Amino acid sequence: MTEKPDTAREFSADVLRAQHEARVTAELVAADRLLPGSDAVPSAGAHFAAIVVVKGLPGPAEASGKPALAGADGVAVRKALEALGWDADVSFCVLSRPVPSTDLRRRSARLRLQIEAVDPEFVLAVDADAAADVAEALGLERLPMGEVLRAGGRRVLACDGLEASLLDGARKRRVWAQLKLATPPATVY
Repeated sequence: MTEKPDTAREFSADVLRAQHEARVTAELVAADRLLPGSDAVPSAGAHFAAIVVVKGLPGPAEASGKPALAGADGVAVRKALEALGWDADVSFCVLSRPVPSTDLRRRSARLRLQIEAVDPEFVLAVDADAAADVAEALGLERLPMGEVLRAGGRRVLACDGLEASLLDGARKRRVWAQLKLATPPATVY
């Protein structure tokens, strides 16, 4: 006798996943409403992300209308995450300052809500502006470059200018050394 699949259980898991996805989407939309114009550079990635990557200001790719970290820096961060053992497909990328001259309080509230909505294990700030904004959003005094901290039940790290490092070999080595601290949690079987 062949076993029939437990369709009630599969249906429940699908329904729960869809409900969670809808909740996260609604929370991300609400977060963007806190900062008018922030939808000019959309966030991108998985709503069930293990890692949130935060960039401060728009770079050339974002300025041309692409989502957060869609340019060469996004390619570099995905390669780095994969090399470190993360599944880069399970990341969420956001600009903390999609509109450069924005109110600190609104910017911080938006970023905090985005991080809470996605609920990652790790938050990676890829430049000084992102580091300042992540620190503010998570209630840290500051987020020093290359030092893993704990905040809000997750690990947090800032690196010293990922996008700028793509054109500077010495800086690239420094950023890579900092990124190496962003290791995924050990899998226990």
